[in-house]
Amino acid sequence: MTPDASDTLTTQTTARAADAAVEPGSATPADLVGRVAKEVDAISEQLLQWRRDVHRHPEVSWQEERTTALVAGPLSQAGARVRRLPGTGALVEIGHAEPELRIGLRADLDALPVDEVTGLPFASQVPGACHACGHDVHTVGVLGAGLALLAMQEELLARRVAVRLIFQPAEETHPGGALKVLEHGGLEGVDRLLAVHCDPGVDVGHVGLRVGPITAASDMVHVALTGRGGHTSRPHLTQDLTYALGKVVTEVPAALSRRLDPRAAAVLVWGEVRAGSAPNVIPTRGEASGTLRMLDAETWETVRPLFTDIVESVVSPYGVTATVTYTQGVPPVENENASVVALSRAAMLLLGATSVEPTKQSMGGEDLGWYLQQVPGAMARLGTRTPGGPTFELHQGDLVVDESAVLVAAKVLAASVFTSLGPAGLQ
Repeated sequence: MTPDASDTLTTQTTARAADAAVEPGSATPADLVGRVAKEVDAISEQLLQWRRDVHRHPEVSWQEERTTALVAGPLSQAGARVRRLPGTGALVEIGHAEPELRIGLRADLDALPVDEVTGLPFASQVPGACHACGHDVHTVGVLGAGLALLAMQEELLARRVAVRLIFQPAEETHPGGALKVLEHGGLEGVDRLLAVHCDPGVDVGHVGLRVGPITAASDMVHVALTGRGGHTSRPHLTQDLTYALGKVVTEVPAALSRRLDPRAAAVLVWGEVRAGSAPNVIPTRGEASGTLRMLDAETWETVRPLFTDIVESVVSPYGVTATVTYTQGVPPVENENASVVALSRAAMLLLGATSVEPTKQSMGGEDLGWYLQQVPGAMARLGTRTPGGPTFELHQGDLVVDESAVLVAAKVLAASVFTSLGPAGLQ
């Protein structure tokens, strides 16, 4: 943030606080939601500039130094208590020092190792990296929510409420940067955790919500086979590793479907298969890597030894040696009812009664699930599609989001702090 932008932001915040006509603590949650919208609108141009800055300078997992500094600077200057995590990421405290209720708002900072092909004027300037999952929107959305809440800090203090902004690194890795945040006390004292995630299949100005699991468990699997190679004219004198690898690729998913409860909807998909370098040579090594996803948390907790057993049984007739690397990724994100209600009320008050849409559980993984094993919370799907515009896919270099989604994210997250206080006053 430039010095001029900082001065302008400070002046606006001071003026709005001075203009508050309602005694702190006496406004209804509905009144507070309206004020949240005004606070975000007052800094909307600056928020969009920050989002373009983050988008232009993407940083992949564990390298988010510039992005961490970008969000920490304005919040610190506006009066928040900022604690940088080792390496990258930050925890930001707003509101009462000894609260009766502490709400966490979480953003993920990292980009993907994907080339951007959007042609946007603020497209990625970093070869091989871009925000193809919309984390730039999440990041600046939480930044905007924090600045709005800082402008309303007298209301938080009067209600003995605190807010912790969690700017988390490395969501796109397994098992995810959420574990680092937990290791450094990121959830200590948090009573509820809220987040949004971009959904390019939903129009901007709408959010998707459901109670219960909204994402799937997702693990990484790698199978390496080694064996005696040789000439393709004499496969009987080898262990024909390529043939055995083909069996792993086709038969392991089939066997899993017969060994697991079908209600778990377990899906093994291979993304990388490699063996050999010549058509007439049976290699001595081959490997396959992929993801194993499932909807059911109980199955996720027990599937690892079963996967290894199936791989070994599939390759045993061919005499090859299998080495299985199973990396447990993330559990499903389980949305808690009261947290869904808080997000729904905030969205409807801000965006209208029809702004909240039911959504289905997806097979995507999200390390927010690690947090929600510790505290109740919820994630909303944030609409990013321009009405009437094209539908994009996440994790693709051509992803374009409607920029107003940044402001929607900031408003809904900040307002959800106040709708978390309960139904009183929500006329």
